[in-house]
Amino acid sequence: MKFLSVFRKTLLEMSRDQWMLGLTLAFAPFFVLLYWLITAGGSTTYTILTINNDRGIQLADGTAFNAGREAIASLARVTYSDGQPILKSVPAASRAEAEPILRNRGAAAFILIPENFSQTLRSLQSDDRSATTQIVFGGDVSNPYYMVGINLSLTALDGYIARTTGQKPLMGYVEEPLGASAARTEFETYVPGTLIFAVILLIFLASMTVAREIENGTLRRLQMTPMSSFDLLGGITAALVLIGTAAYALAFIVALMAGFRSQGPLWLAILVGAVTCLSVIGLGMLVAGFTRTVQQAFVVANFPMAMMMIFSGVIYPLPKIALFTVGGYAVGLYDVLPTTHAVAALNKILTLGAGLKDVYFELAALTLLSVLYFVAGVWMFKRIHLQP
Repeated sequence: MKFLSVFRKTLLEMSRDQWMLGLTLAFAPFFVLLYWLITAGGSTTYTILTINNDRGIQLADGTAFNAGREAIASLARVTYSDGQPILKSVPAASRAEAEPILRNRGAAAFILIPENFSQTLRSLQSDDRSATTQIVFGGDVSNPYYMVGINLSLTALDGYIARTTGQKPLMGYVEEPLGASAARTEFETYVPGTLIFAVILLIFLASMTVAREIENGTLRRLQMTPMSSFDLLGGITAALVLIGTAAYALAFIVALMAGFRSQGPLWLAILVGAVTCLSVIGLGMLVAGFTRTVQQAFVVANFPMAMMMIFSGVIYPLPKIALFTVGGYAVGLYDVLPTTHAVAALNKILTLGAGLKDVYFELAALTLLSVLYFVAGVWMFKRIHLQP
């Protein structure tokens, strides 16, 4: 009964603090909407600066042949599965004109077609293997878009040269993507990480809610009652899980309204979000166990929050550092972070169409971490704050 009393008390206090409740519920949907606006609901287009120095040639029938122009036009045929172009060709007069644009990251890379390009391709059509030329390319290699843009561009140029000269490649490659991963827009690839990002922020709400009870003196009054630390932290946790899951579900609804398509069951994705809320709040309880003020809780919570942001794959993927294997699953160094399993589970469900049996390991790991963090938080809280 004491557990339920704390649960109702926490919900009542949160409902009275309309600013805090409103920001908690609106934060995740806001960032989902922001990502949709940034990507326009679509995918990235890589700008390639093209410098066409090809002089072209005149064929025997009197027609002009400019292979450089045709090669550059082939870049526009590189598209996503929905037909949206991946590469955008922008002409540049020279490298001197292209380099300032590349330095300011106004384009991913440049490609320079040499003067004898048409003549070389014509010679290759005549089986003259002595003909040769060089296509020059480059850009800011530290630009994350460089490698993707230039690789796709060179693949398109290779395809054009092979078709024009009639030469067959030495080896063929066929891409077979998993699930619907190839059909995802850039916005859709961001949604799982954005949802988990919203859950991560619950660590502040959890630790600061408990710290407020201590700072306001409420804890001292509660010590005069038969209430246990489990009743107090358990009631607060249950209320915050309800609020966190509501915020997560609201963000999911906004994503669906913005065009997001889930390949797997939505109820399973919501379940993963709810269990992740529980595990992150459990970590917040651990933080609250050794802080005494709201300010301390906020400062200390930044450390585990940063760990979850950087090392769980929410922002960018990290190589797995396997420590041992359990039931055929490799347990890695970052698996102590609940968001590591949440990101993996959501990507499986939302992108690859996985079902419950495919995410058993991630759900089990999230549940285990939730219990461990909560028990550790209760023990720390009782040891530090409830000792005579």
